[in-house]
Amino acid sequence: MLATSPILNAYFQADFFGKLIFWALFILSITSWVILLHKMYMAKKLKILNANFDREIDAKNDNILSLNFTSKNSSPYLSIYKGLKEKTLEILKKNRYFLTEKENVYMSGADLDLIDSHIDAQIAKQTKLLEKNLFILPTVVTLGPFLGLLGTVWGILITFNTLQNQSLLNSNSSILSGLSMALATTVVGLMVAIPALIAHNYLKNWIKNLKDDMYHFSHKLITTLEIQYRNVDTK
Repeated sequence: MLATSPILNAYFQADFFGKLIFWALFILSITSWVILLHKMYMAKKLKILNANFDREIDAKNDNILSLNFTSKNSSPYLSIYKGLKEKTLEILKKNRYFLTEKENVYMSGADLDLIDSHIDAQIAKQTKLLEKNLFILPTVVTLGPFLGLLGTVWGILITFNTLQNQSLLNSNSSILSGLSMALATTVVGLMVAIPALIAHNYLKNWIKNLKDDMYHFSHKLITTLEIQYRNVDTK
């Protein structure tokens, strides 16, 4: 089984430093796949949570501040809503302080702009959480081929060193081992970098789309809030 795999053959025939290069590439590959699978699972989970929460908001459209959530829901929509509700109640409490008991409490355009800015900060925070550890993927994309190139140069160096110090008849095995490692590390480096590049582009696009969805959701919340609490009395 092992004899049929040129990469495994190259690994077993490599010297200690060559094996270290293979292991470094293997660790990079595992790291990038763990991040990719984790983010894909998160994307699927958040899509369901956001859709469910969006339906809850639509169901309570007549009183947007009436929703209460005690569970630890990781939905970005919920975090945005909590930020909106907290800031809105704070502003309404402040505005109510200056009113008589018979007057209805309203919010001004400045109040709504303040809430909008607060939500933007929440979206930025959620985006930062989504991008956590994402920097590792472009690092793998850059480092993988360089480690492969290092293995290539090291393998060629071993080959020339063998040719210089041994007779051609006795050095065939060492020459083939050096060339095998040189080619195998290049292949492995590219095999590590290419999936990481695709994963990084996919995840960046997913985060961008989710960020746009969060802005659309926040605008819907602000619009609903404005309808309920904006003073339209022109007297």
